Amino acid sequence: MDFLEILISRPLLLVNRKHHICKAERRNMLNYTKEKLVELGAEITTREIYQQPQVWQTAFENYKAQADEIVAFLNGIDEKHDYIKVILTGAGTSAYVGDTLLPYFRKLYDERKWNFNAIATTDIVANPLAYLHKEVPTVLVSFARSGNSPESVATVDLAKDLVEELYQITITCAAEGKLAQQAHGDERNLLLLQPALSNDAGFAMTSSFTSMMLTALLVFDKTDLAVKEGKIAALIALSQKVLDSAEMIQKMVSLDYNRIIYLGAGPFFGLAHEAQLKILELTAGQVVTMYESPVGFRHGPKSLVNEETVIVVFGSTDSYTKLYDLDLVREVAGDDIARKVILLTDQREDLENVEQIILSSQSLADDVYRVFPYIVYGQLFALLTSLKVQNRPDTPSPTGTVNRVVQGVIIHPFDKE
Repeated sequence: MDFLEILISRPLLLVNRKHHICKAERRNMLNYTKEKLVELGAEITTREIYQQPQVWQTAFENYKAQADEIVAFLNGIDEKHDYIKVILTGAGTSAYVGDTLLPYFRKLYDERKWNFNAIATTDIVANPLAYLHKEVPTVLVSFARSGNSPESVATVDLAKDLVEELYQITITCAAEGKLAQQAHGDERNLLLLQPALSNDAGFAMTSSFTSMMLTALLVFDKTDLAVKEGKIAALIALSQKVLDSAEMIQKMVSLDYNRIIYLGAGPFFGLAHEAQLKILELTAGQVVTMYESPVGFRHGPKSLVNEETVIVVFGSTDSYTKLYDLDLVREVAGDDIARKVILLTDQREDLENVEQIILSSQSLADDVYRVFPYIVYGQLFALLTSLKVQNRPDTPSPTGTVNRVVQGVIIHPFDKE
């Protein structure tokens, strides 16, 4: 029985109709008891990966409750300005939310009116005048788990100081964080708090990343509510099937490798960045990582491939983009150098020496909604790899020099003159 058959035949064990985690199953995530996961230093991260279907359902309910407010906020901006610059921003994983969503938003909107950009707060604070312009109406969409990262707070302060017509959408997981607190009472700042469970206690962002990404997608996607609801149900079902089939990922993790490369185009390029960061964080750098686009991979980065390399390709459902994905997959599989080539895709392809992970859904024709089951695969791969190298996923930095909320950042005064 291959992965596809397992996905179809296995029941959805971890969530019931309302997507609540069942207590009995919660004790056996990854086939470990909760006590064993605590002993391994992996209970928090494992729980936060597995809780995502529940978090997403709650995030969707929250969106529906604020839908009228969201529409009124965006319409007010649209009616007032002929041109609006949108900056999707955050630091680290939060920045990759914007990187992942940007290609889809650029397809949806006329850039002569709504011009979407993904710019990390770490770039903005170091060179603010390159991105923040006084006379350009700007919507700053801030993604933040804690809302306390120095660069995130400083970016908001800089934007307020430099941009005359500034609007904000604050998407954060912590009601008590600085960004959330600053949003209260500001009619030009739309606060979209994420479900309490999304405020990950583990080191690596997992459910916080996907919850914020889902909310932003719902906010800016132009499809009606019924269509969105169908897509949410489909992405939850596919992601749940990935969670239920962790033993198949464990089979890949058991291979002999010390390098892993993630490749993806469109929204999967930003997602590949996040997937490789999860490996880097949870193994504390014990496994070499890289991300690229399938087409860009040939231009130098392919040099990293050796016999101890796993290559994971996030396959597109777009018929044209898929041609390039499959060209690259066939090439690296035909080179017969990499330990394993893995392709996540919507339908089985005529490929040799490739592990195909088939995640089929007629409701998820758009790649941007497939980022959710794809990143769950990446999160589990990183978690299991961390355990393989005997690291502790919940506190993966043995020296303590890397922290859950970044420390040691000095925000220098900026003279706009």
